[in-house]
Amino acid sequence: MVTKLIGRFLLWTFAVVVLAGAVSAAVVAYLLFGDRSLPKVETSVVIQPGASAGDAARELQAAGVINSELGFRLLARAKHLETDVKAGEYRFAPHLSDAEILERVTTGGAQVAVWVTIPEGFTAREVAATLAEHNLGDEGSLLDYFLHTSLDLARGVRSVNLEGYLFPDTYLMPLETTPAALARIMTDQFRNELPKDSEARAKRLHLSIPQIVTLASLIEREAKADDERRLMAGVYYNRLAKKMPLEVDATLEYTFAHHKDVITRADLTRDTPFNTYLHLGLPPTPIANPGRPSLLAAFDPQKSDYLFYVYKGKGHHAFARTLEEHNANVARYEK
Repeated sequence: MVTKLIGRFLLWTFAVVVLAGAVSAAVVAYLLFGDRSLPKVETSVVIQPGASAGDAARELQAAGVINSELGFRLLARAKHLETDVKAGEYRFAPHLSDAEILERVTTGGAQVAVWVTIPEGFTAREVAATLAEHNLGDEGSLLDYFLHTSLDLARGVRSVNLEGYLFPDTYLMPLETTPAALARIMTDQFRNELPKDSEARAKRLHLSIPQIVTLASLIEREAKADDERRLMAGVYYNRLAKKMPLEVDATLEYTFAHHKDVITRADLTRDTPFNTYLHLGLPPTPIANPGRPSLLAAFDPQKSDYLFYVYKGKGHHAFARTLEEHNANVARYEK
C-alpha cells in the first residue's frame, strides 16, 4: 500500500513538473514569438560598434523595444546569432516579436544609419571608396563632390576643395543621404577640431589656414609617432622660411594611381604641382585628411634647427641640422 502511494505521488509530481515545464515553454515561446505588445510606438535605437547580442539586448530593453533582456539573449544563443549583431541605428515599427527584432539587428533590416570609420591619413578618394562600401552612395559621385566643393574656413578664406577637411573619425552615417550631407558631417567635425584661435595662430605662423591644413596632411602621411609630429612640423616651417624645397615623398605619392614602395629618380622629375622636390612651397591642396594630432602639430610646431629627417625604423625618424648630418643618417639607416 505504501509503495503504491509513493508511486502515485511520484507520478503526480512528475506530471506537475512536466505541466509546469510545458506552461513555462509556452510562456517563453509566446514572449519570444507571439508577444507583440512592444514597441508601443515607432522607436529608434543605436547599437554601438562591437556590440554583442547581450549589449544589444540591454539597449533594446532600455528603449522599450523588448520585454526581456535575458529572453532575447537566450533566443540569440539558440539561433547561434550571438556574434552576428550589426552596429548602427535602427528604427522599429510598433508591435514586433523578439524574433523579428533579432532578425532585424542581425541582418541590418530596419537599419537607418551605419557606423563608418574614416582612418587618419585617408585621401578624399579613399574616403569616397569607404562610404561607397557602406552603401552610402556612388564612389564616383562622392569623389566628384569632394573634389569640386570648397569650404568656408574664415573671413574671406576658402579651401580649394574638401581634400584635407573630411575629418577622420567614426561616424553614424544616415543611409538615406547625399554626398553633400555626408561631407557636412565630416567637415563640421573638422571645424570642431580646429584650434579656437586658428586665425590668430595662422597669422603668427605667416600662413593661411588652408596652408596649415596642407602642412598637417604632410605630417599625417610622413610621421608615425605622435611625439615627433610637432618636431616634423618645425622642419617644414624651417625649410619654408629658408625657401628650401620641402622634398616630401608623400606629396609625390599623392599623384600616383597606385601605391609605390619605392620612389624612383624618374618620379622625382615628374612635373606636377605636388612635386615638392621640383617646386618650392607647399602643394596646392592637402594630400590627405589629417587627424587631430597632426592638425594640432601644424598649428603649434616645435622650434628647432632641424632641416632634415630620415626614417630609422620602429616608428621614429632621425633628425639633422645639416646636409652632412643628414647624409650620415641616411647612410646609417637606409642600408
